[in-house]
Amino acid sequence: RLGCSFEVRGGTLGVVMGRPSALQGIPYDRPVVGYGGKNINTLRLWSAAAPGAFDFAAFSAGEFVSALAGQLSAESLTRVLYPDDSTSMGQGLRFVQEYFLVACSLADLVRRFRRGHDDWGSLPDQVAIQLNDTHPAMAVPELMRILLDEAGLGWEEAWDLTRRTLAYTNHTLLPEALEKWPLRWFERLLPRQLEIILEIDRRLAAEVRARFPGDEGRIARSSLVENDGDRRIRMAHLAIVGSHSTNGVAAIHSELLRKVTVRDLAELYPERFGNKTNGVTPRRWLLLANPALAGSITAAIGDRWITDLAELERLAPLTEDTGFRDAVHDARRRAKSSFADWLKTNSGVVVDPDSIFDSQVKRIHEYKRQFLNGLRVVVLYNRLRQDPALEMAPRTFFFAGKAAPAYELAKLVIKFLNNLAGTIDGDPAVRGRLKVVFLPEYNVSLAERLIPASDVSNQISTAGYEASGTSNMKFMMNGALTIGTRDGATIEMAQAAGEENFFLFGLTAQQVTNSRPWYSPWWHYKHEPETRAALNLIFSDHFSRYEPGAFLPLRRALLEAGDRYMHLADLSAYLQADRRLLEAHADRDRWMRMAVANIAHSGRFSSDRTIVEYASEIWQASPCPVP
Repeated sequence: RLGCSFEVRGGTLGVVMGRPSALQGIPYDRPVVGYGGKNINTLRLWSAAAPGAFDFAAFSAGEFVSALAGQLSAESLTRVLYPDDSTSMGQGLRFVQEYFLVACSLADLVRRFRRGHDDWGSLPDQVAIQLNDTHPAMAVPELMRILLDEAGLGWEEAWDLTRRTLAYTNHTLLPEALEKWPLRWFERLLPRQLEIILEIDRRLAAEVRARFPGDEGRIARSSLVENDGDRRIRMAHLAIVGSHSTNGVAAIHSELLRKVTVRDLAELYPERFGNKTNGVTPRRWLLLANPALAGSITAAIGDRWITDLAELERLAPLTEDTGFRDAVHDARRRAKSSFADWLKTNSGVVVDPDSIFDSQVKRIHEYKRQFLNGLRVVVLYNRLRQDPALEMAPRTFFFAGKAAPAYELAKLVIKFLNNLAGTIDGDPAVRGRLKVVFLPEYNVSLAERLIPASDVSNQISTAGYEASGTSNMKFMMNGALTIGTRDGATIEMAQAAGEENFFLFGLTAQQVTNSRPWYSPWWHYKHEPETRAALNLIFSDHFSRYEPGAFLPLRRALLEAGDRYMHLADLSAYLQADRRLLEAHADRDRWMRMAVANIAHSGRFSSDRTIVEYASEIWQASPCPVP
């Protein structure tokens, strides 16, 4: 039961406070079949429904829509995951959605636990709940509510069971992505859960005061309640305090999380913090997506790598094997031709499979710096305009990714990349030498085609901002070479394969932090001719001739607002790394040695390894072999 209901205003579904409603959770199970079909797991999804919502009298009177209004509004709660939260109504909808999904999942989990166990004390031995970022953090007060109010346990026992059952994975260092919900929403919608949160916070303050006497600032920083103006509940703090384990998803991310983002809580609970570097499944991203390359690998070392990616280490000596390098080259060329054919058939876009396929596929965000990549292309475009005889290998730059519905600057970057593509296509001076393609409707199916076809992987986030990345791993195991910053899991990838097999550039996370107080993008504009020429070309409407001033918000973000993500600070270094990349590509044997080295050392980045670490180090779960 909730202290709100839902209605559509201006075409947008939102929350109406103070109008109580009841919802039912309807489970839908999706089978997940393990490799080889010997075991099947279940992914349980939830749909919201309104109990007894069908108004038969209204239906009989011909009011067909109003007869179903309650049911339709309830179902809309789970129609779209992560609804647009740019408005207060949208934020309220997301808040209720998160609670609804947590409440359904915990009620179902407890029901199944009680079916075979009478002793609540065995809950952490039978159940492991991983909070995947802050979205399910309401599980902390909700599980406490169940144990206190339904099971009748005392606070100390309920709190011990809750913390031993829950664990938390953090996926971001961005302050705006660490959820903080207005306390007044809890007061109106979830008053009992708020009582529990405030009691947790009271006890936390006492614990901090006992450990660090006299440090009132630490108490405020550690608190679950942020008191800057509108009081808000810090959901990341709630997840950390209410669980027995907190991990980041790459070594640098976990270190920054511990030393910077939640330093006070990490000093209070140092034993709870660890790292679990992300991984991706080789069955989908190599075996299924790239059958030609997978066949070449199997022919060389057998097929055990499919379920034990560490086996790829056996490919390391084959970097010097001409036959294997040729097989990998041919497999990659086949993937490029296949993608080019698919792209032409499905979109009419023609690309040259003999050009360098240079890809950046990820969510569109300022810190991921798709605009930095666009600036690189503009510099190369300027070079060819000024010197048509310049030797430069033909290149095709692919971009793909989605922007959040209300993220206007990210959408403007998408527009810029499309305008850049159109201008280059229409310029005979560079046609056939440079091409930009923004691939719409990015999804896994598209990635399965593009990643095996890519020669170059761009991982160019501002250092210290990317938690991990997973596209970087997919590209690596398919033999693409990375041009990127020392950020996220790319650092660990370069350590595994050797930095000599990567094209790394740019500021480190520490340098980004140290230079923040004095950094000025204007210095780069004034002292770097190619940077200035590229920006002048963009802001002179060369790429927006029929929409004057269209890209002025990008100018404001870069030059007037201080270039928060330091695009201009890294542009020259990016271009230098790009030059090294072209030099390496000109030597086919060298390029293929680097590609094979990347494939051979990608074994650590399998999700199999990641899940084993979660199971053994956090969940205390043992394998159950399937006969």
